[in-house]
Amino acid sequence: MTTWERTQQLWSVLVFAAREQKVVSYEMLSKMTGMAQECGRELGHILYYCKRNNLPLLNLLAVSKDTGKPGEGCPDLGDLPAQQARVFLYDWLGHGVPKIEEFQEAQKAADKGKGPATD
Repeated sequence: MTTWERTQQLWSVLVFAAREQKVVSYEMLSKMTGMAQECGRELGHILYYCKRNNLPLLNLLAVSKDTGKPGEGCPDLGDLPAQQARVFLYDWLGHGVPKIEEFQEAQKAADKGKGPATD
């Protein structure tokens, strides 16, 4: 499974969490998906896709069970509860699951020409 396929898998889990208005620990994500707890790259792809498409930051529902906050690689969180509330209210099912190419394009735009997105 490629990082892009894992990104789609995490997207679906996070959309379900949003529908249930729940945050999900990295540990729980690992148990639900069979992925290692290190899923920062895939969550980054989701972040860049959401930013590029002016969506609430879906990745903010994935948190450390120790701190209740996203990991250090996540940009300035500002008012995290308010941002998570926006994620809960958005119609993710109506939006649909992004195609792999859409995640890749968002990553490339975020990289600003530093090189192609990796597999």
